[in-house]
Amino acid sequence: MPPTSQHESRRSSSLLILVLAALAIAGCGSSHASGTEADPAGAVPASAPLYAGATVRPGEPLKAAARSAGQTLSHQADVYLRLLGALQTPGSSTLTFNRDVAPWLGAHAAIFLSSPGAASETNVSRLLSLLQRGLLGGSTTTSAFPFGANGVEGAIVLDTSDATKARSFLDAQAARAGGHASAYRGVSYQAAPGGIAFGVVDRFAVIGSESGIRSVIDTTLGAPSLAHAAGYAKLLASAPPGVLAHLYANAGAYGSSGGAATGSQGLPGLLSLLAGTRSVNVSLVPTAASIALDADVLSSGGTASRGGLLSPSPEGAQALGELPGESWLAVGLGNVGATLGEDVRGLHTLASIGSTLAGSGAAGKSSSISVNGLLGAILAPLSALSANSAEARRDFASWMGSAGMFASGSGLLELKGGIVIGSKNPALSRAAVAKLGAKLREAGGSVQAVSIAGTDASVAARLTGLPVALDIADGRDAAGQAKFVIGLGESSIAGALNPSSTLSAAASRAAASASLGEGIQPSLSLDFPTLLGLLESVGLTEDPSISPFVPYLRSLTTLAGGGKSVGAGVERFRLVVGLR
Repeated sequence: MPPTSQHESRRSSSLLILVLAALAIAGCGSSHASGTEADPAGAVPASAPLYAGATVRPGEPLKAAARSAGQTLSHQADVYLRLLGALQTPGSSTLTFNRDVAPWLGAHAAIFLSSPGAASETNVSRLLSLLQRGLLGGSTTTSAFPFGANGVEGAIVLDTSDATKARSFLDAQAARAGGHASAYRGVSYQAAPGGIAFGVVDRFAVIGSESGIRSVIDTTLGAPSLAHAAGYAKLLASAPPGVLAHLYANAGAYGSSGGAATGSQGLPGLLSLLAGTRSVNVSLVPTAASIALDADVLSSGGTASRGGLLSPSPEGAQALGELPGESWLAVGLGNVGATLGEDVRGLHTLASIGSTLAGSGAAGKSSSISVNGLLGAILAPLSALSANSAEARRDFASWMGSAGMFASGSGLLELKGGIVIGSKNPALSRAAVAKLGAKLREAGGSVQAVSIAGTDASVAARLTGLPVALDIADGRDAAGQAKFVIGLGESSIAGALNPSSTLSAAASRAAASASLGEGIQPSLSLDFPTLLGLLESVGLTEDPSISPFVPYLRSLTTLAGGGKSVGAGVERFRLVVGLR
């Protein structure tokens, strides 16, 4: 369905800023200067809840892949130019890479939060806004620099090829910010008003909060480092080859039950959606034709994956294979009886990322059809099905098996879409049609009984924000399996129950599997040109929650996702975005 497909496209754009950040720097400069390389993770405290590292001056062929992917996404020959805003501190003049940074920048760069309390949604959003400023055309002022006494506790850590030149650059930046000489444990640095600090520590150029630079000093003087933390080291050892950048989140960094479950939004919620309370490492692997994101998670005590959104569960891949073969959007979900509530919260989380990055101005605009309105209407029945109550668990969750979401048709008139949930108890799922209708009516919807051929029970619901009726029905597919379907009209119900072909034998599914590699079967597939064409036909590409992403989405061809266990207690969910 179009709104849901937008959620799925946010899977790729959710880390878009971090992706572009790595591609931007890595694709711009010459290979790093001669000399040894130093990994910033060795200077970052082991307790850091969030860490992003990149090879910013790679050798070939990684450099060529990064340049090609970065130029394709950004439509700029010099994709790093605006990114230099990330290094502009209060009082700084406009920076030039070749003049200001290239003479001393080494092979690696990183950014980290220094304490668990720093990993709040607000502080992570400040980090994202730092990069948004340079990459998505945000404010060019330096007031948004995130580190300092009133901001994030942490720092940017850059490997250097020439520490003397790096110190000269940092001293100049500090002077413009009103800095003064300071020292900690015998290591000198510059401290500026507002709690921002600058210094060369060991061989690293460090810009961040004063507590952040002091934590780097402590680590280089012998305190435990992230590089040697057990979870981090295990995940890094399992990472795929050809990694340009990676994002690591420590176990439980966003609360005891995970951001998706507790309502955290933006990047914190997404990381919790991927990992819950487990450690996760997301690796970026670019090629000239694609960008892959591998989310590797430490499994919990060897137990099998629960299924659900962004899960390596094989049940999700099987559910996708049962969806209509002409689907341009397909998502398979395993064991939704246990995970549907988390899946719905995850969809809200993915939506929040786009709203956050689009800026506050998006909320003030409206149209007859809006993305937020469509999303609210689409998710309303799923929210009712997954309500956290004894009644909902008895009437709905108790009979649910695996599920799938799909959309097909290239125009508004032929559009079909639906959510198909396998039933383990036909009598209960049949009764659930009327019970869900009653819940939607209580919430203000207009619901009436209808007759749909080939179903045992059906109603039609009209919900605020959705210009067409949703049909809700229970029936059986050609194999006699009971299925509960929420669809856009009768044709969607019929297509879900008795498709002329399924994705299990479709060329699109085979292509998605090939792009994922490693024997991973897709539980997610999306065709971007069809999605954008549909959004354009109803004017939704002008919606402020989507419009900032449209130039990037035009550079994409397909999205495939799926997962598996990679051994050694690590599970992987891989997303591969095809590039034009």
